[in-house]
Amino acid sequence: MLAIDHVVLAVRDLNAAAERLLAEHGLASVAGGRHPRWGTANRIVPLGAAYVELLAVVDPDVARSNPLGRLLLGFTAEGDRWFTVCLSDDDLDGTARRLGLEIANGARERPDGAVIRWRSCAFEDDPERTSRLPFFIEWDVAPELHPGRAPAEHPCGATGIARVDTACDPASLAVWLGGAELPIRSVDGQPGLRAVALTTADGVDLVCS
Repeated sequence: MLAIDHVVLAVRDLNAAAERLLAEHGLASVAGGRHPRWGTANRIVPLGAAYVELLAVVDPDVARSNPLGRLLLGFTAEGDRWFTVCLSDDDLDGTARRLGLEIANGARERPDGAVIRWRSCAFEDDPERTSRLPFFIEWDVAPELHPGRAPAEHPCGATGIARVDTACDPASLAVWLGGAELPIRSVDGQPGLRAVALTTADGVDLVCS
């Protein structure tokens, strides 16, 4: 089964982006951690079963040494931009076989010392594709350690991800997802993730673009 796990907003500065999301959209965030292999770090906007990830390069030298870091440096050269969608997958091995992908292990340490671990595919091997199509993740943590479960109070009352808008070929996306039906809407525009709609406590979609 596939479901939207999180969406990634590539940003130039984590603290500045966090302040902007709070001021413009009423979204609070918490510190995430560092990804030493990529030269990046993140902040988390918790939404229960899902979350918004703010991802930034914090070590340019390391980032320039790997494809993902180089892509993020160029991707955010003119400002913060939506980067990609991540889908939770309870059959990650089957998805990897179906699409001919390799599974990679990942981990980061939270500020409180807890280590978050996961397995993923379609994220590191081809970052350009990752900016156009979702990648897949399987968490290796207790449910309460899922990033979306971190405590946070959003002034806007956001409670989850209602849908995402992406500019891509609908037929290619359907094949990539193996026919799974998800709240991912194809729109016109430059290929990639274009907007994210969040559900609030009163049922209204808050669109962040």
